[in-house]
Amino acid sequence: MKLYSCGAIEGLIDRYYAAGGEALEVVPGSLGYGVTICTCAGYKTAVVTEVYLNEWASAHKVRFYNELPKKYEKMIENYWSEYEKKFEEEGETA
Repeated sequence: MKLYSCGAIEGLIDRYYAAGGEALEVVPGSLGYGVTICTCAGYKTAVVTEVYLNEWASAHKVRFYNELPKKYEKMIENYWSEYEKKFEEEGETA
């Protein structure tokens, strides 16, 4: 398994943004990017997962998918439903 630094992941996310895509951190990380899903038309979907190394460091592994697995689709749905709940609790409208 190849591991990547925060700088390498930042570069990956920047490439997706530059191509008109987006990145969504569905699970917050402790020292890095947690679980981040990058999507863009014409690109494979990249799933970045933070990997614990020790108390002071973490790294990231990256998997590319032609079609996003249902596990990650569910994570995205949960993220947006929690976001909507929080938004409604604050008394704001979308």
